[in-house]
Order: sequence, then C-alpha cells, then structure tokens
Amino acid sequence: MPRPRTAPEPAEGPAAPGERAWAEVLHLVRSAPEVDLICHVCPDGDALGSALAAGLALRSLGATVRVSFGDDPQVVPASLAFLPGQELLVPAAAVPDRPDLVITFDVAAESRLGLLREKALAARAMVVIDHHASNPGFGTHPMIDASAPATAVLVDELLRRLGVPLDQSIATCLYTGVATDTGSFKYRATTPATHEFAARLLATGIRHDLISRTLWDTSSFGYLKVLSAALGRARLDPAAAGGLGLVWTWVPYADLVANGVTVEEIEGLIDVVRRTSEADVALVLKQDPDGTLRGSSRSKGAVDVAAACGALGGGGHVYAAGFSSPLGVEQTLDRFRRALRPVG
Repeated sequence: MPRPRTAPEPAEGPAAPGERAWAEVLHLVRSAPEVDLICHVCPDGDALGSALAAGLALRSLGATVRVSFGDDPQVVPASLAFLPGQELLVPAAAVPDRPDLVITFDVAAESRLGLLREKALAARAMVVIDHHASNPGFGTHPMIDASAPATAVLVDELLRRLGVPLDQSIATCLYTGVATDTGSFKYRATTPATHEFAARLLATGIRHDLISRTLWDTSSFGYLKVLSAALGRARLDPAAAGGLGLVWTWVPYADLVANGVTVEEIEGLIDVVRRTSEADVALVLKQDPDGTLRGSSRSKGAVDVAAACGALGGGGHVYAAGFSSPLGVEQTLDRFRRALRPVG
C-alpha cells in the first residue's frame, strides 16, 4: 500500500517533485555503486535523521554508503547520539573529491554544506532533498517540497519508491526528523497526514517516549547555567517589526566553555525565548570560537523570518530560519531588525 503523503500547507515555495523527477532520481540511486549522503553543518534531527535513514536503506540494497557533514571537528549532538546507523558516518575528508552521486538532506543552500561544498558541487550528480521554501534549487536534481513538514517525509517517499520496508532503525531516524521539525507535532506545518506518517513509524515498535525525552527533556546542569545567563541578557524590543515586537538574546562562547557546553546543546534555547507573548519574533545569537555568530529565529506567524535571515546570507522557513554573521552582536542585530517584514 502506498504511504500517505503529507497534505500541503498553503505556502509559497517549490512544489512537490513530479513523477519524471522521481524516476530520474530512482535511476541514479539504483545504478550508483557508491553514494555520499550529506546533511547540513551542525545537523539537527531532521538533517541527520534523514541522512542516516537513507543510508541504512541504501546499504540494505547493496550500495556502498558514506554519510557525512561539513564540520571539523565533526560532532554529533549529544541529543542525537541514540540515532541508529552512525557507523555509516565518515569525516568530511573521507568524502571523495569528485563523488559519483551525492544526495543532500535538509540543506537549504550551498553554503550549508560547509567543508563539503566543493566536493558536492564536483559530483557527477547531486540530488537535493529538502523542504525549505528558501531553497534556490541548486544541484543537478533538486527534489524540494516546501509543503512537507520535514525532509524526513521526502526520504520516506524515496524509500517507498525504492521498495525498502520500514524497520525500527529506519523508523527511529525518520521519527526523529519529523518530530524535530514539527516541534513535536505542534507547528503549523503538521497535518493529519503528518500524524498518519508518525503512526506508521510507531507501528514498527519504536520507543517514541524515549526519543522525545532525549530530544527535549534531557540536558546537562551546565546547560541550565548557560540558559540562566542567556535569559538574563534577554531584551524586548516592542517597536521592532512594525510594532509586532522582537525578543532576543545572545550566548558568548566564553559561557559555553565555562560550563562545558557545546553550541549544539543550546539549539533549544530559541524555543524558550520564543514564548514571550509581547513579541512575534524571537532571535538567539550563539557565538562560535572564531567569533562568528549563528542566529536562530522564530516567528509566531506575522513576520517572515526567512526573508530577514536571507538578508544576512541565511534562509529557512517563513516561521523558522537561521543565518551566520561575521559581525558583532549590535551590528548583526541591527541588520536583522531592519530586515524584518510582515508576512505577505
């Protein structure tokens, strides 16, 4: 029985791939003896879960598979350490300079390939599986569906077409992807079909309660200290975004070092800050060792943060997007604030 597709959400962006596009991708995958699967730098649950699910599936079909992402050092966030298939992970340096077939997962722009950008672009073919509306359609075979709530949904469709059945390992990876990008099924992109997808994954016997506990309800004491300091720095700008309001904070790298916390561990900080009722937009700036600021932003629905992040060289979804900035906190904040526009 075909797996139900996620019903589209009214949104601008690339439409779902057609049958011809799927046929071309299936031919590439079935004929490639080696496949390099790449997710975006600093991978979240949807990026790494999607890549590992595809890796496990393609390995079961007899392909030689490498999964990677372009960070050095390459660190899997502690919250994702439970994901099956991590024996497929290789450092960026182990990916061939000219791969035969590259498939990217949840990569909204070439810059998000990090150290693997040049290698991916040199591949004979590059399939881009993604659901970000801001994706410009790079690669030789862009498979982008802006209506999908997670890249994991598109991976499920790929596996269905390849005839790979769901097992607990693949289902764990895909469930992590869809649960992460829907905020545990509470974001607007969640549809009845999204829950049907999750139900099929649960039917394999995976422990969704343990997955959710690890993703959202487990942290180190050091994280609590960093969180406390970040909330102490939080500022509310009710006049920003044409009066819709902006709440923001930042985390200096020194705070992470002092408390033994990685930047990956504080990804969930934005979900605390965004609760502020007086602001439609939330922004968290996280400092890397070299001083670069990573911005994570969220909107409650009235402001297009993808456009604002795009003005700073990033991108994402209308209601959830990010960017990197070499500028200082005040300069970065000023550029972000000036780029905020209401949806539509």
